[in-house]
Amino acid sequence: MTSRAGTSYWCSAALLPTGLASRVLVTIADGRFATVEAGVDPGDAEVLNGLVVPGLANCHSHAFHRALRGRTQTERGTFWTWREQMYAVAAALTPDTYYELARAVYAEMLLAGITAVGEFHYLHHAPGGRRYDDPNAMGTALIAAARDAGLRIALLDTCYVAGGIDQPLNEVQQRFSDGDATAWASRVAQLGGADDVVIGAAAHSVRGVPQDQLGAVASAFPDVPLHIHLSEQVAENEACLAAYGRTPAQVLDEAGFLSGRTSAVHATHLTSVDIGLLGSSATYSCFCPTTERDLADGIGPSVQLRDAGSPLTLGSDSHAVIDLFEEMRAVELDERLASQERGHWSAAELLKAATVDGHRSIGFEDAGAIEVGARADLVAVSLDSVRTAGTGGTVETAVFAATAADVTDVVVSGRRVVAAGKHSTLDVPSALSTSIAAVTS
Repeated sequence: MTSRAGTSYWCSAALLPTGLASRVLVTIADGRFATVEAGVDPGDAEVLNGLVVPGLANCHSHAFHRALRGRTQTERGTFWTWREQMYAVAAALTPDTYYELARAVYAEMLLAGITAVGEFHYLHHAPGGRRYDDPNAMGTALIAAARDAGLRIALLDTCYVAGGIDQPLNEVQQRFSDGDATAWASRVAQLGGADDVVIGAAAHSVRGVPQDQLGAVASAFPDVPLHIHLSEQVAENEACLAAYGRTPAQVLDEAGFLSGRTSAVHATHLTSVDIGLLGSSATYSCFCPTTERDLADGIGPSVQLRDAGSPLTLGSDSHAVIDLFEEMRAVELDERLASQERGHWSAAELLKAATVDGHRSIGFEDAGAIEVGARADLVAVSLDSVRTAGTGGTVETAVFAATAADVTDVVVSGRRVVAAGKHSTLDVPSALSTSIAAVTS
C-alpha cells in the first residue's frame, strides 16, 4: 500500500487494542486513522521505529507550577509552605507571560509523549482580582499556547471563591475568584470549544468552593468534564468534618458532584465510605504520584478505588516531573510500598489509564487507541536506550523501564510534532528557561 508522505506511518511494532503487533501500517485522513494493518511493508510511509503506543493524556496540569521545579525542593516544610511559593509565581503572571510559559510546558509534554492535557485553570484575573478587558484572557492564552505547541487541551475552568472553609480569599487568591459560582459560570459560558479544545468545568476543592455552591458548579455545564481536587491533605478532611460533619467526598455526593464525567484529583485520604461513593458513581480517580510524593501528600488507595468501580487516570499536576511513564509505574510501586506486596496493577492496566481512560476523562473520547476512526496519535518509544535495551520491547518495557527521555517521535492528529527527540518548532529548553526567568526573577 502506498500513500503520500505525511498521510501514512509504518511502525516496526505498535500496541493495538488487540495487543502488540509488528510491521503496522496506518493511513490517516482528516487527522484520524483511516486504516490500520499489521504485517505489511512500509511502502513510502514515514517510519516510526521502536515501540509505538497511543498518545498519552495528562489529565491534571497546572502549567505555571512548572516554574517551581528546582526551587521548592531547597527547604523542609509541608504542602502549606509549598503553597506560599506557588502563590508568588501566580502573582507575577500576565496573559503574555503565561502564554510563553504554558507553550514551553506543553512542548515539554509533547517531548514526553503527551498528546492531550487537562489544564486545571484557576488563575483567571489580574492582581487584586481586577478584570482584564477580555475576562478570559488567561484561559485563551492557555488555549493558544496548547495550539501553538501542538497538543490538544481540555481547559478545565475552575471555580475558586473562598480562601478555605469559612475563610476569606488572600491577596493572591483574589486573582482566582469570580465572586461566586454564578459569576464563574457566566464567564465560562463566553469560552468556546473546538475540535482540539474542550471547555470543561471544575471546582477547586471543598476548601475553595463552599458547600452551598458546589451544586451550582456541578449543574452549570452538565455535558462537559467536571474535575475537583479531593482529599489531598488530612487537614482538608479535618476542616471539612468540623464545618459540615461530613468528609469531602460525602459533601460532593450530596451536591450531585460525583458521576461518570467527574474526576476526583488525588483522592488520597479516603474512608471506605468515600471509596464506595466514588466507585458506585464511576467517578474517575486522577492520581498524580510524582507530585503527591513531592508534596508529601501520601499514597492513595488506587486498588480499592479500582475494585470499587472508579477508573484510574494520571496527571503530572505541579510538574515536579513531566513523565507519564513514571506516573504509570509509580501507582504500582507506591502500592507495593504501602502493602509490601507486588503485582497490583498490570502494565496494560496502567497504560489504559494513561491513554483510553485518560482521554475520556478530559472529553476526548475518540482518542487513546490505534484503531480506525480514532484520532491519529502515535508515540514512538526507543528500544535501544540504556533503559530499554534488552527488555524485550513489550508493554512492560514502556510502563516499567522507559522514561520520557526514550520518546523519539510523536504524532498528533496525523502531524509529526516531535522527530528524533526534537520539537518541530520550539527549542524547548531555551523556551522554558526564558519563560520561567520572566516570572521568577
